[in-house]
Amino acid sequence: MTKAELYKKACMLPLLPGVYIIRDKSDTIIYIGKAKRLKTRVSQYFREGVPHDAKVTQMIAHAFSFDVIVCQSEFEALVLEASQIKAHTPKYNILLKDDKGYSYVKVTKGDWPRLSAVLQKEDDGAEYIGPFTSAFAVRQMVETAQDCFLLPRCNREFPRDLGKGRPCLNAHIGKCMAVCSGKISREAYNDAVQSAVHMIRYGKKDIVKQLREKMEAAAERLDFETAALLRDQIAAIDRVAPGQKVVRGAEEDMDVLAFVGTTKAVCAAILRYRGGRLSDKREFLFHDTADIPALREEFLPQYYLDGEEIPKTIAVDALPDDHEALAEALAKTRGSAVNLYVPRRGDVAKLVTMAYTNAVERLARESGRYTREEKLLEETAQMLGLKAPPRVIESYDISNWGDGSSVCGMIVFQDGKPYRTGYRRFRMKTVAGTDDYASLAETLSRRAGEYAAAKRGEKPDAPSNQFSVLPDLILLDGGRGQVSAVRAALKGTLLEHVPLFGMVKDDHHRTRAIVDDAGAEIAINRNRGIFTFVTSIQDEVHRYANAYRKQMMHKKSYAATLTALPGVGEKTSAALLAHFKTVANVRAASISDLEEVPGISHKKAEAIYNGLHG
Repeated sequence: MTKAELYKKACMLPLLPGVYIIRDKSDTIIYIGKAKRLKTRVSQYFREGVPHDAKVTQMIAHAFSFDVIVCQSEFEALVLEASQIKAHTPKYNILLKDDKGYSYVKVTKGDWPRLSAVLQKEDDGAEYIGPFTSAFAVRQMVETAQDCFLLPRCNREFPRDLGKGRPCLNAHIGKCMAVCSGKISREAYNDAVQSAVHMIRYGKKDIVKQLREKMEAAAERLDFETAALLRDQIAAIDRVAPGQKVVRGAEEDMDVLAFVGTTKAVCAAILRYRGGRLSDKREFLFHDTADIPALREEFLPQYYLDGEEIPKTIAVDALPDDHEALAEALAKTRGSAVNLYVPRRGDVAKLVTMAYTNAVERLARESGRYTREEKLLEETAQMLGLKAPPRVIESYDISNWGDGSSVCGMIVFQDGKPYRTGYRRFRMKTVAGTDDYASLAETLSRRAGEYAAAKRGEKPDAPSNQFSVLPDLILLDGGRGQVSAVRAALKGTLLEHVPLFGMVKDDHHRTRAIVDDAGAEIAINRNRGIFTFVTSIQDEVHRYANAYRKQMMHKKSYAATLTALPGVGEKTSAALLAHFKTVANVRAASISDLEEVPGISHKKAEAIYNGLHG
């Protein structure tokens, strides 16, 4: 359908709540949305002269048809929208993915232990508290503990540097106990470290009471230096606690959200408080959009109604238009009331500002992403021994289902970013049964054949044909076996000398290493940038391959419904689906409508109609 035809159809919709489903020419669902008034919302997409951001403009350009599901209330529409997005993962709905690793609080071993925030747990005898999912929260906890207990954060080593040199600026301004002066006993220092660890583990509840009791005991035994140190620690906690935003007085579960946008991107930042303590920070970045209200309305239900833990309180920088229905859906999912609100003053309002600041900083960092991506590709080339940074990376993954059928997804990263125009999908033609090695070998053989055909002039030799592009690097989802099978399949082809590696996962399904066909592993978890980059490639190709498998299963189930009818084989079933798009449309068709399908006579049309309505 043309855009004008879609607009005319949209104007016939009712002014009722519901969900709309937009499809492209191949009948693939590309966007799912909800509306308080279907006619108003859907017609805006196709009305001439209505401005849209880049993402919506691209979606409209690919729109060919749409369906709607009318609901009884906006609440029902919101819940249905969330479930449909989860089931179909449409291309133009937002994808909630934030790259995360684990972080720890490290307490070194020895007579003079030190606290620090680290990204890796090593076998060095130190005590590690964690893992935590947020490096941000870990750094904040360590800094707060150091401030409260006046712990050193310099590079001096103890006892080697005791009494050597002058105390640093932190000691002069009351932020460090000045261990380097040699006036602090090892016992007093260790007590301070243990108190800091206690606060990190359990929060600041009762910690001041314990310190006061220790201070009074030290004063009674005339240990005035220890008493003075404890007094300073209590004063530091009283001074730091009101301004710090890591540990709250109220032991509640709460999320704090803020959205910030530029003309090209929007960032959503979430601070997660559990048990009154900041446990995590998450950031989601969305390109090609600047419509913060629309993104907020789409983001919140998808984030919380897709299995995410729902806290009792959710503080946001602004409420979406459907906030009443959203609050109702959140409460129903959680099993108790959820306070979704905008704080105007007080500590929670300051936390919203903190989330806003983090979102601003992420966008600021993102403005230099191309420079960082160039550096990342150079580091990847160095790690893998490539001659040049891999500008074009292709990745492949096999997805199987129960009847032995297999498909393969191919994704492309160009200059360090997903290049979705180059994505391709393969159905196995020669492999019988479930065999990942053979399926990858077939896929890459066909890929090499397409490239050779383009070079011979038999296929378009242009950037619009991804198969005409020679990749700089091929990454397979799998280990040595997959790489060896593909290496053998590419021997003698024009892709023979393209660098080829596998991506292997650990027991927790996290990318562990890159492997070559000889089985040699290259550890990547010590390089945060490369680890995140390779993980994003592996996650994306896995998602894409699985999405294609689900789509094929869906079509296969449709076809199976029709082939169960007398006189309908696979060829007739395919013709019916090509003409009517869905089984529901076939069932709604009259005998004369069925006769319009090529190859279906009046007699066969009657048989199909009677079979569907008998």
